[in-house]
Amino acid sequence: MGMTMSQKILAAHAGLDHVVPGQLIKAKLDLVHGNDVTTPVAINEFEKNGFDTVFDQNKVAMIMDHFTPNKDIKSATMVKQCRDFALDKGVVHYYDVGDMGIEHALIPEKGLVVAGDLTIGADSHTCTYGALGAFSTGVGSTDMAAGMATGEAWFKVPSAIRFNLTGKLNKWVSGKDVILHIIGMIGVDGALYQSMEFGGEGLHSLSMDDRLCMANMAIEAGAKNGIFEVDDITEAYLKEHSTKSYTVYAPDPDAEYTKVYDINLSEIKSTVAFPHLPENTKTIDEVGDVKIDQVVIGSCTNGRLSDIAAAAKIMEGKHIAKNVRAIIIPATQKIYLEAMKLGYLEIFINAGCSVSTPTCGPCLGGHMGILAAGERAVATTNRNFVGRMGHIESEVYLASPEVAAASAITGKISSPEEIM
Repeated sequence: MGMTMSQKILAAHAGLDHVVPGQLIKAKLDLVHGNDVTTPVAINEFEKNGFDTVFDQNKVAMIMDHFTPNKDIKSATMVKQCRDFALDKGVVHYYDVGDMGIEHALIPEKGLVVAGDLTIGADSHTCTYGALGAFSTGVGSTDMAAGMATGEAWFKVPSAIRFNLTGKLNKWVSGKDVILHIIGMIGVDGALYQSMEFGGEGLHSLSMDDRLCMANMAIEAGAKNGIFEVDDITEAYLKEHSTKSYTVYAPDPDAEYTKVYDINLSEIKSTVAFPHLPENTKTIDEVGDVKIDQVVIGSCTNGRLSDIAAAAKIMEGKHIAKNVRAIIIPATQKIYLEAMKLGYLEIFINAGCSVSTPTCGPCLGGHMGILAAGERAVATTNRNFVGRMGHIESEVYLASPEVAAASAITGKISSPEEIM
């Protein structure tokens, strides 16, 4: 029996010729990372177990993004603990206010993960880096602590679901619509502890930002990881950003999959996930009249430059609807600077939007846009659980930057075609 991409990467890092689904292995790690919420817990476990040094000062990353700039004394204390630990242990990749970004946008941008890598992070959306052809998955803070100390982690080898992509995306449709379509099709547990493997000629219609978005949300289908075949688009990105050499793994022709789905990208429409699960999807022509109070364009899912550019194109020369708050959050300092140079931030401000420094902020109900009871938000974030962005009686509708921008203009969930 042949192996999938994920199985090949796991086997290589475990020093094995072959692995099978369900097999327990111990594998060497290329990167261990956490954020300002999860790293303090990992540090406590690290110290409680008597470790003095990290396994490799260049293979541990700490990104302060969830509650930064610090929103209160508790968050400031948590970040200080991370900062002190990083300084004491010589952690090279520590990123804080002014030199930071949302972790799952910053890490690819910095080239810290490349094709063929095996990486873990104490955040569920660590699966983002599968877009680069790496095996990356979220873990708990205890596993992060063990990874920081030993450079190794235990894994149960996952089975896989194959998604063969064909066709080409239509105008105003992006990777966010594709992954919402897929989650709506298979459900939030449709890929439970499996690898979601994406390939096919349709990949050429997906930018790296599309792929990063889709891999990011693999966890919303219950997946252990999402992973994309490496092609010329991937390699161009790696050559621009990578800080190290990479290894390309391809699935074997006889690799076994629990299911195979054929997805024609040209058939996918703008898609919105209604409260309170990412699987509760409707196409834009099924939405109806849903008035909104807030729009958030940003997050580790859709805060990249192409996302900002798409929203700016729709908002240029227009103004957001009365009684709608629109918050734009570029995902990294580099993206913020590029958006400023390209005039996007001016477009947003003239349209009546607020532009924030990079932060996770409202995505997890942290700060920078909390919802009150009864309020509705259209957000380019990845989760819309009960109370995710504030009050338990608020509602979050997940959408692409294109739909979010159009909705900010009209004051209700809308398609870009309605205003362009």
